[in-house]
Amino acid sequence: MIPAIGSAMPRVDALRLDGLSPAGASSAAATQEAGQSFAAAMNEIAREATQSMKGAETVSIQGVNGKASTQAVVDAVMGAERTLQTAVALRDKVVSAYLELSRMSI
Repeated sequence: MIPAIGSAMPRVDALRLDGLSPAGASSAAATQEAGQSFAAAMNEIAREATQSMKGAETVSIQGVNGKASTQAVVDAVMGAERTLQTAVALRDKVVSAYLELSRMSI
């Protein structure tokens, strides 16, 4: 998995999105905590992906200036491509989930 996004995925998987707290806290507090935790995890994933893309850009510029090897540039660009593909797949899943929720009858 992509290092930038892969390191944050266990945090997303461990979140309780059903509003139930492991300690048995009140439902409203647990839902608010789960929502904040999910938002924080998504923020962390986006931040790490951005850092990965900036790092790849930096290595690419160093390669153009002759300060980085060709292999380092290729590795950085391929890593940036994987990060972008994962971000697009994640976005597609979020949009799909939103559309599915919007079709549900109340």
